[in-house]
Amino acid sequence: MTIRIAVAGKGGVGKTTISSLIIRYLIKENKTPILAVDADPNANLNEGLGFQYQGTVADIREDIPGKELPPGVSKNDYINNRIQEDIVEGKGVDLLVMGRPEGRGCYCFVNELLRNFLSKLAKSYKYLVVDSEAGMEHLSRRTADDLDLLILVSDQTSLGMRTAANLLKTASKVKLKIKKIGIVVNKSKKELTTQQLDILKKAKLEVLGIVPEDATIYDFREEGRSLMELPDDNAVVKVVAKIVAEV
Repeated sequence: MTIRIAVAGKGGVGKTTISSLIIRYLIKENKTPILAVDADPNANLNEGLGFQYQGTVADIREDIPGKELPPGVSKNDYINNRIQEDIVEGKGVDLLVMGRPEGRGCYCFVNELLRNFLSKLAKSYKYLVVDSEAGMEHLSRRTADDLDLLILVSDQTSLGMRTAANLLKTASKVKLKIKKIGIVVNKSKKELTTQQLDILKKAKLEVLGIVPEDATIYDFREEGRSLMELPDDNAVVKVVAKIVAEV
């Protein structure tokens, strides 16, 4: 049975960092294989994992309409083969990049084929970790299955926490079953204010953990270095490991 985790939040709060460190923890604990899905159009989960990628699911989606397929090859088979080619394989974790948003035109049929295939693909892994786009568009369009855990990431601002609360409302409107939802406050410099705690309490958002601001993380991200290389005693690594272990 696949455990499905999605990480969401507004742009710039550190979703990719949190996603990468969740995967790092799972690998360290031998909770593999893992399928990592970068569902953010501004794809950079590959950097956090130390991967390079060539193609995306969006490339496949844009390529299919009007494409003349080889004799005897169905669209379903074509999608299957293309996705298998685009999966980046690593030690304990494979990566699939969703790519840019849809262009003009209707992609309903293609999206349904993609959703069905991705659902079947995920069942081959122990864990699915999705680095989501800011608006959780893939959830509202049902391109992800039901979730075991939805982690909403916020920076330590009241605006970020209100955004997380709005994302929680979006999650409640889509026809998805989510077993557990919580918030991770990232890049923290001090304790949460009374106003911020009130925002989270009103939204009924459980605080899963508070991740400190860390210069080493910033340097790694700026240099495009893999977060898999971070030392085990790094403060952020330890906090994210504790969060995942507890939930």
